[in-house]
Amino acid sequence: MFWGNRRIYLDYASSTLPLKEALAAMREAEGLIGNPGGIHTEALAARDALDMARDGVARELACKGREIIFTSGLTESINLAILGFARKISRGLASRENAQGLALRSTHWIVSSIEHSAVLESFAEIERLGGAVTHIDPNEKGIFDVETAVQAMRPETVFISIGCANNEIGVVQPIRDISRAVKDKNPNVVIHSDAGQAPLYLSPHVHTLGVDLMSFGSNKLYGPHGVGALYVAANTELSPIILGGGQERGLRSGTENVALAAGFAAAFAQVARERESEARRLRELRDAFAKEMTESIPSAVLNTDLKRSLPHMLNVSIPDIQSELVALALDHRGIAISTKSACAEGGAKQSHVVAALSDEDWRAENTLRFSLGRDTSARDLATTIGILVDILAKQKG
Repeated sequence: MFWGNRRIYLDYASSTLPLKEALAAMREAEGLIGNPGGIHTEALAARDALDMARDGVARELACKGREIIFTSGLTESINLAILGFARKISRGLASRENAQGLALRSTHWIVSSIEHSAVLESFAEIERLGGAVTHIDPNEKGIFDVETAVQAMRPETVFISIGCANNEIGVVQPIRDISRAVKDKNPNVVIHSDAGQAPLYLSPHVHTLGVDLMSFGSNKLYGPHGVGALYVAANTELSPIILGGGQERGLRSGTENVALAAGFAAAFAQVARERESEARRLRELRDAFAKEMTESIPSAVLNTDLKRSLPHMLNVSIPDIQSELVALALDHRGIAISTKSACAEGGAKQSHVVAALSDEDWRAENTLRFSLGRDTSARDLATTIGILVDILAKQKG
């Protein structure tokens, strides 16, 4: 059994617990009764709190408050970026062509093959609507060469989406270099990036990265669940995918949740203050954990490039195991991990991310993802290794 009464949580890439700073900001904002869309005193107080939260998120991204759109979370932020752009350009095409409905048949889109399902499903919808989509593959380390994106471009390319850092194997992509090369070839191509939990350990200054759209989720950043944000560059136009009262600059209807936005902004500010020290601490722990993993389980293969990845992620493949059974056995012993993205657990047999790295099917089928966080200690990781080795011995015995 696990030591003491404390479980060991190693699934921070899936979700995090809100910081005390986020909870305090939420409690304060929950005392505001007004609707931010109103004109009376209570409404204006709510509007001020919402604006403060928006400016807080913008400050961490080094952009303007009006470039931040609050959403219900990372998935909606991704959907709004991709499908909102599709809806905007299709309306323009339909108008020019005097056609009815969507008219994406003349457009070309590019997406990384190792994206989160929210991105890939959005692009599947683009294909269903008539757009041509090219999926580009990374190298064997999971990293995209700049030329890979550029060479996939066509004269009719309108949109490219490549995640800032992968949510399964943690590799960090050269987004700034890719953005610069793409814009050099065609400055009109819109570049989107799913940031996920990358801002925990990387500076997310959007103008430096050169992106037009970037998606964020609060629950990945030690903020409350149920809120996210989309950065929309001032010169980038979208159409809403949720219709109603026209909140959030007309891009996301529905009364804004001021308390959740306030909690998100407070969490974002706190993790930014701790970014360098926490990244350094977790990298040391993760690298030692990886070393112990390969020494204790010689057949284990690391799917994470330790030199080019977020410092809290470790993805491994172990031959002759059933990943979900191992994860359940660890859970029974008090340790929480995942086999791939939590949104894909229980779905596809393989990890589509690891499948892109190798032709060996077993690697994609036998993945375990360990993701560290604020409460992770060296003792936690030593305990995890010991229990994992015991579980594998019993399963193979």
